[in-house]
Amino acid sequence: MSDTIARPAGSHRGRPDGFGGQVLRPGDSSYDEARSVFNSMIDKRPGLIAQCESAADVAAAVRYGVSEGLEIAVRGGGHSVAGASVTEGGLVVDLRKMRSVQVDPEAKLARVAGGATWADLDGACQPYSLATTGGRVSTTGVAGLTLGGGSGWLERKFGLACDSLVSVELITADGQLVIADETKNTDLFWALHGGGGNFGVATSLTFKLRPLASMTLALLLWPADAGPEVTRRFRDLFDAGAPEELGGGVIYMTGPPEEFVPLQLQGERLVAAGAMYAGTEEETRAAFAPMFDLGPEGVMVAEMPYAAIQSALDDPPGFRNYWSAEHLSEFPDEAIKAFHDRSADMPYPSPSQQALLPWGGAVARDADKWPLPHRDAAWVIHPFGLWEDVAEDESGIAWARNLCKDLKPWSTGAVYLNFIGNEGQDRVIAGYGQENYDRLARVKAEFDPGNVFHLNQNIKPA
Repeated sequence: MSDTIARPAGSHRGRPDGFGGQVLRPGDSSYDEARSVFNSMIDKRPGLIAQCESAADVAAAVRYGVSEGLEIAVRGGGHSVAGASVTEGGLVVDLRKMRSVQVDPEAKLARVAGGATWADLDGACQPYSLATTGGRVSTTGVAGLTLGGGSGWLERKFGLACDSLVSVELITADGQLVIADETKNTDLFWALHGGGGNFGVATSLTFKLRPLASMTLALLLWPADAGPEVTRRFRDLFDAGAPEELGGGVIYMTGPPEEFVPLQLQGERLVAAGAMYAGTEEETRAAFAPMFDLGPEGVMVAEMPYAAIQSALDDPPGFRNYWSAEHLSEFPDEAIKAFHDRSADMPYPSPSQQALLPWGGAVARDADKWPLPHRDAAWVIHPFGLWEDVAEDESGIAWARNLCKDLKPWSTGAVYLNFIGNEGQDRVIAGYGQENYDRLARVKAEFDPGNVFHLNQNIKPA
């Protein structure tokens, strides 16, 4: 199916047998809203959007797409920067009506439908003071982020999102429902810890949850020219063994018009040191004391529910997007200078961010258990570009690529594929390492030999 040619938009008037959801086609009143995704660069017109309400609907839609020779895209949160959630002329299996979350507070488990977002999951867990590592944007889909690994603010304490997976229910390319866990389809379960949407459509995921009584967000702000000093202090804090409860990052950004941002920094490039601490404000101030000691011009510290923190820094929709990443084994002073110098090219003024994220802690534990060799990285640099004008595309993309190029001397060579777009097959292999990629390709050949699910960081069937 990887060589399937999608039929022109609007050429399909049929309806999948046994499908109980709504079917949208070009010209329908809600079609344009249903085909839009987070990245406004992506403007594709599928021939058919199947808005599923159950696993049976998903199976019916997949069988229909395969039988009709349609390219199939799977839509959850719609945050794929490369636009993998939509197809030109083909079929979109849209899961957004499947958003239920069932929490068992005694067993500390959450069963999550395939179309749920992190806002859905975090909100359902919050009344019980339970949580699991989620993404950094609440509108991101749970399934897409988790199956790709799942980096988030709690990762140093609880590991990546996929580390909390207990089981996954999946509709495969032949329209069958399979369950993968530690006792059933164990190779598939291994592959779903980072292998992405290559193996089928996840209609349900079950997570183990952990107690999280309180969470604290701290944002400290300086003018951009303080960046090297701020970054050095932040690096030294984590290199010296910061507690695993402490996550966060150093971020170059444009100062938003918020009350906690000094007037002189609003609308200007600035550097922020952020702390996301799994604990109280007092504990956060103690752990982040070296950063407070630098005398930030702007300070915001708030202890709040984890679900609120997860949506506090949401990126706005409607922008043109380009992202990339490099995983680094170390971050010496030369790397800090390169990181700072490249921030001058960041799209401005816009919500773009140039981030340095600390890894280690629970991310690195069991690093060889799952197919993600990048987990032993100490640092991640992540250019996250957002802008409005198509005329800025070339410069915005060049900034992101050049930042990664500048930091290559300290790269591990591996990469977290959820942080990048379509950068070629070599980068996909780098996301797993050749040995893991070959094993994933064998699992792919078992569950999707025709490469039906190829709109992703694609693993080709062995």
